Amino acid sequence: MTEKDAHQWMTIGALAQRSGVSVPTIRFYEEKELLWSIRTDGKQRRYQRAMLRRVAIIKVAQQVGMSLQQVKEAFSVLPKNKVASKADWQKMSQKWQASLDGQIVSLLQLRQQLDWCIGCGCLSLQQCPLRNPNDQMADQSAGAHFQQILLQLEEKPQHFTIQQQCVEDD
Repeated sequence: MTEKDAHQWMTIGALAQRSGVSVPTIRFYEEKELLWSIRTDGKQRRYQRAMLRRVAIIKVAQQVGMSLQQVKEAFSVLPKNKVASKADWQKMSQKWQASLDGQIVSLLQLRQQLDWCIGCGCLSLQQCPLRNPNDQMADQSAGAHFQQILLQLEEKPQHFTIQQQCVEDD
């Protein structure tokens, strides 16, 4: 590694400090193949500055309830042991988008169903969408309540945004 390239590499402590996670967490992420490093002649780990972006994505994904396995699957389209280009990140984003859209739909459905169930009080095992999500008769009785936005997200999740729906409804 030349002196010119040295500013592109960080110690594990520097990466931990700048990313807001602990050194053991950085080691754990590397063990799980979410990050990668090189070793110096003295066997010290060095991380490219680009690992900051990976750590940031991991942290945000975890904050919204995604597992490290889901993050690893998303990262699988990125080059191994090489800094990802803008095109690589876009490829990852496109691959991950359908999965994220599915999770968004599920969370919106849960939120909507909870709102209805708070007022309903039935908690019917036969009709409640929380207890009986595949109820074939749900549309004929109380229990399955879905908003138009949820149906549209299910039909075309990769082309739909909440903002578009608000504009279309006005």
